[in-house]
Amino acid sequence: MHRRTKFSFFSSPSLILLLVVVIFVIKMAESVPSTADSSKSVQIVYTEKPQDEEPEAYHIRTLASVLGSEDAAKEALIYSYKTAASGFSAKLSPEQVEQISKLPGVLQVVPSTTVQLHTGPGIGRLH
Repeated sequence: MHRRTKFSFFSSPSLILLLVVVIFVIKMAESVPSTADSSKSVQIVYTEKPQDEEPEAYHIRTLASVLGSEDAAKEALIYSYKTAASGFSAKLSPEQVEQISKLPGVLQVVPSTTVQLHTGPGIGRLH
């Protein structure tokens, strides 16, 4: 008798790994000491996928257009997303969020949030 295996995208090891990496990056971003204005918070900026440019260079250029220089952009950039989505995380003030939201190629800007995973009695079992 032939049994059919049911494929579940949510139990895929690569999805679980991606979730763990995203949570790790968010945790790392939150642990960065704040030396700048306390009104700044970590934001995730989703962008269109660049066509003729490396994603990180595109993200730095986009950020630099709001922050005033490439050096300031490199300092503010926390992580550049290139695989599952195109975008970056950076520490921005409310005014900078408003400015960057209006740029061509910027799809959405959302505050970074921490998500707590809940596991059951078995290791690796998600509820």
